[in-house]
Amino acid sequence: MKILLIEDEKDILDSMKAYLESEGYLCETADDYQKAHEKIHSYDYDCVVVDITLPKGSGLMIIKELKEKKCSSGIIIVSAKNSLDDKLKGLEMGSDDYLTKPFHLSELNARIKAIVRRKTFNGTNELIVNEIKIDFPSRTAFINEESLILTAKEYDLLVFFIANKNKVITKNAIAEHLWGDDTDQNNSFDFIYTHIKNLRKKMLEKGAEDYIKTVYGIGYNFSTQ
Repeated sequence: MKILLIEDEKDILDSMKAYLESEGYLCETADDYQKAHEKIHSYDYDCVVVDITLPKGSGLMIIKELKEKKCSSGIIIVSAKNSLDDKLKGLEMGSDDYLTKPFHLSELNARIKAIVRRKTFNGTNELIVNEIKIDFPSRTAFINEESLILTAKEYDLLVFFIANKNKVITKNAIAEHLWGDDTDQNNSFDFIYTHIKNLRKKMLEKGAEDYIKTVYGIGYNFSTQ
């Protein structure tokens, strides 16, 4: 799951990033409006956490741009401003939630999970696709009720495939979802092949159908049809 954290206070930004990455998220950061603007127009995120007050602009401008580009990202405002007007304005513009500083990082994590589940999987804590079961709160997967031991990247890859099942997903889209900015540092997509190969092998060994199909020259299709 890819998160964009937009915050100009370095200590808060670093603590959010460290905590959420320990929870298995891929986090990218921006500490002013201009960097945030460039990020949201270059990548798609599952959730954007944005401070209202930013150098060189406003977090509300970021929300406006996300909505203008019809982005499906969840949006959470975080701000030291405990103002009803700010909260209402952000929500009216399209944000999904609002947290007032200071807040517990575990609360932010819970809000992110709830928003992404609601937007992607209708708010469910559990998803079942044929013999596959995903438990979102614990980030675990099962095949025929037997635990499927996955790395963090393999789990994220499986959820990404299921969220886009029966669609062709390009290698570049997979790379951006799993690695974000670090994708630009790779000279090939061999690392994607390795993760997909390992995921497919583990699923087949547990008795799953062979859902992951290669679309030559383009990417992959998680086909349940």
